[in-house]
Amino acid sequence: MSAADAAPSSPAVGVTDTGEALRFRDVIKIYRSGPVETVALRGLSLDAGPGELVALLGPSGCGKSTVLSLCAGLDQPSAGEVWVSGRHLARLTEPEVDELRASSIALVLQSGNLWSWLTARGNVIIGCRLAGVDDAERRADEALEVFGMARRARVRAGELSGGEQQRVAVAAAYARRPEIVLADEPTGELDSGNERIVLEALLSLRDDSHAAVLVVTHSQRVAERADRVLEMRDGQVVP
Repeated sequence: MSAADAAPSSPAVGVTDTGEALRFRDVIKIYRSGPVETVALRGLSLDAGPGELVALLGPSGCGKSTVLSLCAGLDQPSAGEVWVSGRHLARLTEPEVDELRASSIALVLQSGNLWSWLTARGNVIIGCRLAGVDDAERRADEALEVFGMARRARVRAGELSGGEQQRVAVAAAYARRPEIVLADEPTGELDSGNERIVLEALLSLRDDSHAAVLVVTHSQRVAERADRVLEMRDGQVVP
């Protein structure tokens, strides 16, 4: 019997016997619409450890975003195991998954990261408060300074440029000190200058917060700076 099989259902003690922050084992994901089935993942296994940036590459439709959705507990696998921060997601209740997501996981998307009517500072503060982080104001100010957005802190997010919005989104993740960062094409619509800034911000999350960073990307620059690159094809990692 494996450690995963032997682990009790209680999230407090149901930890893996390894140090991965993210762990997929033989994950299958099938989407059904009436009689039509779409197989998004075909027995996928992968992992990402603390202090590691893993880049997930592959063509559109290969299952990359499905991986992030399962990591965040926003969906469930059809078969296989998904472990997050040492917890088997299938053994958690919905409120426990919500709590794990709020306390341990930061999402950085290609767009739509921010509340447009709040200031840059307000977005970072509210992200910290929703995660139950103490001294949210101080952390927000420090994070915005780190990512060069202190002078724009009082500007509403909807009035910031695309690159500035992404920097605020990563600052919000940085301020929380998450265990896991899930980034879906975070540099996809940015020019080369802002792409570099956002990439350095993700690397800071890896180095300063010792987070496990999983980035879905088409960017060669991101791939070159990653600790590991996993290429996906047809729902599987290419050997």
